[in-house]
Amino acid sequence: MSLAVIETHPIQYHAPVYRALQQNLGVPVTAIYGSDFSVAGYRDGEFGAVFAWDTDLLTGYTSHFLSRSAAGGARCDTEATTRGLRDALRKAAPEAVLIVGYSPRFHRRAFLTAWRAGYPILFRAETNDSDQRSGGLKVWMRDQALRWLYARCQRLLYIGQRSKQHFERLGCPESKLVFSPYCVDATPFQTDESARDRLRGATRAALNIPTDKAVILFSGKLSKRKGPDLLLQSIKLLAAPMRDRVVVLFVGSGNLQPRLQTLALQPPAIGTRFVGFQNQKQLSQYYHAADLLVLPSLNSETWGLVVNDALHHGLPCIVSDAVGCAPDLIEPGVTGGMFPSGSASGLATAIAGFLPLMNLAEIRAKCRMKVGAYTIEKAAEGIAQAYSGAALHPRPMVQCA
Repeated sequence: MSLAVIETHPIQYHAPVYRALQQNLGVPVTAIYGSDFSVAGYRDGEFGAVFAWDTDLLTGYTSHFLSRSAAGGARCDTEATTRGLRDALRKAAPEAVLIVGYSPRFHRRAFLTAWRAGYPILFRAETNDSDQRSGGLKVWMRDQALRWLYARCQRLLYIGQRSKQHFERLGCPESKLVFSPYCVDATPFQTDESARDRLRGATRAALNIPTDKAVILFSGKLSKRKGPDLLLQSIKLLAAPMRDRVVVLFVGSGNLQPRLQTLALQPPAIGTRFVGFQNQKQLSQYYHAADLLVLPSLNSETWGLVVNDALHHGLPCIVSDAVGCAPDLIEPGVTGGMFPSGSASGLATAIAGFLPLMNLAEIRAKCRMKVGAYTIEKAAEGIAQAYSGAALHPRPMVQCA
């Protein structure tokens, strides 16, 4: 018995789950990847940086690549094709196939290839109803397509509350739903209190940040949809004594950086530090140096895994209501807060309300406890449960309204 996973490329949030499935839960995994660009090195358009992930994404399970970037294969997810997938599936001979999305086109073609070949399909993706507010014919057509797709899946794995609500809204029966929480691999991090004691002061000193400053962290791509400029606008709205306490630390890169640097200098000026893109093993020092993470995304933030990163380090988070993980991971006044997407005044109020709770050991403990239910092990257990159920049936049952 085995499980085949089909993805565009090795992903740092997914590969550790497949390793845990095989090594800890006894489910043999073959991951069929469209390309190897994420381990060979590539340029990320939104980050504006060239890099390869600095963590092990390939050991502990079997991997097969449909193309290699060095030999002219795909250099990004939108270039990946399913050429050779049918033969790869035939060779792997799995009892079930895991599909991890429907965009880009690679995933839709992978689904059709697996379904036509008769394999039971498990579906686990960043699903939610974030675009339902727009309404209209386009949303209706998307819903019809998703109903068709979900009806042909043996199991649907929801990653959080909004993901489950999405499946329920589209009429998917409870019997097909399995919880497999979205998660990050915390092993490259140094997350405990001893690491905080060791890294916090040294990192602040290296960044020339005084010990009495409140450091607000933005970690991610410096792009418009992530809202880093909204963070600066909100800080400018704080009362002067509070505003003067704050330093904003930007970890990440992107085309919005020049605008952010200009905006920060405009009156009233805000203290900022830009450290550029940082790979996984370099992140802990910045999480420990900070007092609060803010993720002010405007749209297309179906989960927000930097929130998982931060909570593992004991760092509370304020997020916009467009961030998919908010109902799962944000407990107001405990692990952070939430504000209306696009509202600088709402974000300013949320920051001002949480400042007195920053840098408290009990808050850090509660943050780590909250994210403790969203781990690699829990995600793997959900997939293993879905796999066990799906492998009992030779074909998916068509069940969704």
